[in-house]
Amino acid sequence: MRRRLRSLDALAATAAIWFLAKFLRYAFPPLFPALSVRYGVTDATLGLAFTAMLLVYALLQFPAGALADRIGATTVITAGAAVAGVAGLVLAFDIPFVVLVGAMVLVGIGTGVHKTVAVGLLSTVYTERTGRALGVLDTAGALAGVAAPAAIAFCLASGRVTWHAVFLAGGLTGLGLAVLAHRWLGAREPEPDGTSDERVSLRRYAALFREPAFAGFVLVTVGFSFAYNGVVAFLPRYLETTGLTPATASAVYGSLFVVSLVQTVTGDLADRVGALRVIVVTLAVATVGLLALIAVPEGAGITVLVGTVVVFGLGSHGFRPVRGAYLMALLPEDVSGGGLGVVRTILMGAGALAPGVVGIVSTYAGFTIAFSVLWVALAVAAVVAGVLLVTEA
Repeated sequence: MRRRLRSLDALAATAAIWFLAKFLRYAFPPLFPALSVRYGVTDATLGLAFTAMLLVYALLQFPAGALADRIGATTVITAGAAVAGVAGLVLAFDIPFVVLVGAMVLVGIGTGVHKTVAVGLLSTVYTERTGRALGVLDTAGALAGVAAPAAIAFCLASGRVTWHAVFLAGGLTGLGLAVLAHRWLGAREPEPDGTSDERVSLRRYAALFREPAFAGFVLVTVGFSFAYNGVVAFLPRYLETTGLTPATASAVYGSLFVVSLVQTVTGDLADRVGALRVIVVTLAVATVGLLALIAVPEGAGITVLVGTVVVFGLGSHGFRPVRGAYLMALLPEDVSGGGLGVVRTILMGAGALAPGVVGIVSTYAGFTIAFSVLWVALAVAAVVAGVLLVTEA
């Protein structure tokens, strides 16, 4: 039993940091109404600020992966956790809006170096259980989506504690996890040879896109990321337009992440029956859920809304760990870190644009139109995944 627990140290460290990364990110959408009042800004402005954070996050995916190939994952992950911790401490104070946006960007920097590097490390440490390990990793991140809105709701309802306390706790935790990661991951990671990145040119990464299966799946991930990030950023605001109070909307928003435990199931299932099959099913479920959410009439009731959000959540969370496992299977070993970084830069870049798009479209045309744009992107991703499955067979 002791040996078994010791073997999980790398997974525990990376999952804990990923929980913190998503916690800091998911704390912002429930705060949008309060931030709008506090700073006198519109949804469009808040959406663009959120997009700035995600764009920085996206742009760091390839550099982080390529750097980890050369100097090691432990150093990159440790540095990222420390930067995220510093950002949390900045947000713990009542600061001007421009400083708040700067701190959001710093969150993007600190958290942006983690996921790509963690996926590569876990696929090396847990070779025979990659799908299951990534399922646990993504579940930890998704559970942050339950914890963050709950923590924000508690602070907003409290007369003694402000929402700044959430970021204070996050900042201190980030610094502590940086120390833990340096110790635990350093003992498990193979020594980098320091030469792999010198042998790999940008043309080598670009050549990956000449493979139809790889290029097609990148399109799938881009469509999903755009749709998912747009929904996550503005779901609380959208739910309020259906007649829910802000507190109830936050609770329903949390249900999107409660179902994240499905990731451990789909990750394990992908190891057994094939990742692409699971991908097609999960994307289909997410597409149906989002369409149902858009079609819900005003005043339909909380039960119906929770049901549609849960269906969308089951499909979305079920897809995420399988995506990582499938990409690692497609990538050649010599460019696995940088290659995954390239893909995540593209998909997160598309996802980063979504909050800005939804914020602008919803401000001038309404949330139904904005969410319909997201549904089209998700439906395209599901169709392309189906085509890949048919051609693979």
